[in-house]
Amino acid sequence: MIPAEFDYVAPDSLDAALAALREGGEDAKLLAGGHSLLPLMKLRLAAPTLLVDLRKVPGLDGIQPGGATVRIGSMTRHHAVATEPELGLAAKAAATIADQQVRNRGTIGGTLAHGDPASDLPAVLLALEGSVIARGEQGEREIAAADLFQDYLTTSLAEGEIITEVRLPSAAGWGAGYAKFNRRAEDWAMVAVCAAVRKAADGSCEDVRVGLTNMAGVPLRATASEQALRGGGLDAGAIAAAAEHTAEGTDPPADLNASADYKRHLARVLCRRALEEAAAAA
Repeated sequence: MIPAEFDYVAPDSLDAALAALREGGEDAKLLAGGHSLLPLMKLRLAAPTLLVDLRKVPGLDGIQPGGATVRIGSMTRHHAVATEPELGLAAKAAATIADQQVRNRGTIGGTLAHGDPASDLPAVLLALEGSVIARGEQGEREIAAADLFQDYLTTSLAEGEIITEVRLPSAAGWGAGYAKFNRRAEDWAMVAVCAAVRKAADGSCEDVRVGLTNMAGVPLRATASEQALRGGGLDAGAIAAAAEHTAEGTDPPADLNASADYKRHLARVLCRRALEEAAAAA
């Protein structure tokens, strides 16, 4: 279908983009990668009167690894994230997003601002306890991942705010694992599980992080599985036992692909696989 009529601007500075959002009001939308917004516009499920394209705004693209925190510009493409080995778990997850064409255009800031619980990177940001930097007319603020995702397709970004940067802790010392189940490689995940494991000197689990994709209206942490594994062994039996707790506290949406119970089963299976991969790499 053809979208409803709209105006389009491509500002060449962040201040100009913020001004355009302010002038456009609630009917103005940001365009980062466009893979979520444009299909909705074609179906007339979204009808913004103004699109503010961020592609010309300088300083929003690039990865700055090194140190305790990795900084990623919000307009950094999924392909760049997927091919940066220092990003660890984030790179693993980004490499599974849709197909190469989508990864060449989609952006990390766009997918986090959209907040779809079925997309790959929100759960990664949550599991790694990362954050985003948002800039608005009132200044700049840092939003922790735990505070960013509030409800289905709803984030804590205020009207007129733009994500300028994503911050992730260094992946040094952590093993990463990502397990995803979908009908076709380019589909959204029915369920996906991301895991990061850090070993102690004696080979036990010093720390562990597990994130769940498409297991509720927002991305989730599998805290029960984390607690079951943290401080204990990382043998196959311990990992399998911890994975049995994966679905606790979840509310997966039933759809044409899978029932809620089947998604809970998938979560347990995928958690075991992701933890095994992460433990082997730690």
